Amino acid sequence: MNRQSIVTAFRKSTFSGGGSANERVEVARTADGGRAVRDSKNLDGGLQFYGPGDWAPFIDGVKADAFEG
Repeated sequence: MNRQSIVTAFRKSTFSGGGSANERVEVARTADGGRAVRDSKNLDGGLQFYGPGDWAPFIDGVKADAFEG
């Protein structure tokens, strides 16, 4: 099992949606304690992996709208 092995089922994020029910991401835990993230509307679109030390700062950035485009 490598560090990016997904060890739990994906579940929809409670934070996604932001006023629109069409914006959903799904999150699963990885073997190293990190997270894998995917777009629930585009399951073939690939995954993003976050290591254990990167997940909390990523969530903080999302909550602060740091990635607003």
